[in-house]
Amino acid sequence: MDEMLDRPTHAGARGQRPPLIVPSVLTADFARLGADCEAFEAAGADRIQWDVMDGNFVPNLTFGPDVIAACRRSCAIPFEAHLQCVRPEELLPRYVEAGCELVLVHPETLRQPHHTYGRIRELGARTGVALSPATPLQLVEHALDRIDVLLVLTVNPGFGGQAYLASMEPKIAAARALIDRSGYDIELEVDGGIGPDTVAGAAAAGADTFVAGTALWRYPSFAQGIADLRAQAHAAGRRPHAL
Repeated sequence: MDEMLDRPTHAGARGQRPPLIVPSVLTADFARLGADCEAFEAAGADRIQWDVMDGNFVPNLTFGPDVIAACRRSCAIPFEAHLQCVRPEELLPRYVEAGCELVLVHPETLRQPHHTYGRIRELGARTGVALSPATPLQLVEHALDRIDVLLVLTVNPGFGGQAYLASMEPKIAAARALIDRSGYDIELEVDGGIGPDTVAGAAAAGADTFVAGTALWRYPSFAQGIADLRAQAHAAGRRPHAL
């Protein structure tokens, strides 16, 4: 497995990577998930996020792999599974087989984090690590060679529609600095309360990938929402952020 973990390094400085907009379907009408996936792809989304909740790690219960596999036929853009679950390592093969090219896990749920990060890649997917607001950045600083995406949550996991925690911006900035020092090509994703009033703060702090849920349904169209968030993130990501 160690050979598989060899990967190119990249300066990764903020502003070099164009901002990515990732709609979450947690807010969608579950009776028309496939249609919404098609609509997001047509609107210019970069990928689609599935918030997988098991009713244990978080109190909500959402998508199983069969639902995701059924929607995989509706569009070609990448899917990411954010596993908010107890013992996610037992679920990895099914979500990759369902069509998720990126799988995000919470380190506090893992018995052997480094092994799990490698296992995701072994299955053919990209590895993501998600940090809840109370989870310290230090839990991933010695595993950057094994991950492709670092997600800083700007709400507590479990439910959509929560208010953005601006207090997470120093954590985003610290994650940006950690990634840049490492030299690895790692996306810095944010998720939680991202919308027209908050995306600039997250981008200025150093994020380059933005998960948006509830806010996208408030625009006249998904295309307008994605374009607006992308433009704001691009503009703010080019400005220094004072913490």
